[in-house]
Amino acid sequence: MASPLTLTHSEQENLLEKLGVFKIQGRDKHGRKVLLIIGKLFPARAVSSEVLKKYLEEKIYPKLEEKAFSVVYVHTDVQRSENFPGISTLRSIYDDIPMNVKGHLESVYFLHPGLQARLFLATFGRFLFSGGLYSKLKYVTRMEFLWDHVRRNAIGIPEFAYDHDEELEYRPMMDYGLESDHPRVYGGPSMDNNPLSLYSMRCIA
Repeated sequence: MASPLTLTHSEQENLLEKLGVFKIQGRDKHGRKVLLIIGKLFPARAVSSEVLKKYLEEKIYPKLEEKAFSVVYVHTDVQRSENFPGISTLRSIYDDIPMNVKGHLESVYFLHPGLQARLFLATFGRFLFSGGLYSKLKYVTRMEFLWDHVRRNAIGIPEFAYDHDEELEYRPMMDYGLESDHPRVYGGPSMDNNPLSLYSMRCIA
C-alpha cells in the first residue's frame, strides 16, 4: 500500500470513496440511519488524518442530516499494521467530530471484537472518547445478534464477515484467543464485571 506521501489529497479521498470504508446505509430497529464502517478496508498507511477528517466532514457527516444515528463498525480481520490509524489519530478525529454529530450518536455496534481490541478499549476507551461515547459502545460477537439491533435486509455486511462468523462457530476460542465468548454477551463494553474478561486478563498477565 502506498504511503500518504505518495498520494495527493485528491487521490487519498478517491481511494476512501472507492474502497467504501464509510457508508450511510440502512436503518437500525428504531428507524435511525446507520453509518457502516468496514475496518478491514481502511487504508491506514495510504491516507493521512487530515484527508480522513476532510472526507468525513464533506462526504459523511452531511448525510446524517443532524438526526439520531447508529454506527456499525465491522472489525473482522482488521490488522493493526494495515488498518489501524493509531491512537493519536483516533483521538484527533474524534475531537474534530462536530458537536451536532456527536450529540446525535445513539449506539456503536462493534462487530467481531478480538481480545486485543477489548483490552485496548477497556484500558484506554474512557480516556480516548469523552462525552459518553464509550458508554454507547456495544460488542457484538456474532452476526445473528447484530440483527437484533439493525434491519438485516437494508445493510451490506461484507462476505468475509459472514465467513468469519461461520468459522467462529467451529473454532469458538478465536473469540478471545483463550475462551469462547458467550454469544449473548453483546451489551455494555465494560470488562470490569465480566468474569470471562477478568479470567482472560489473568491468563495473559
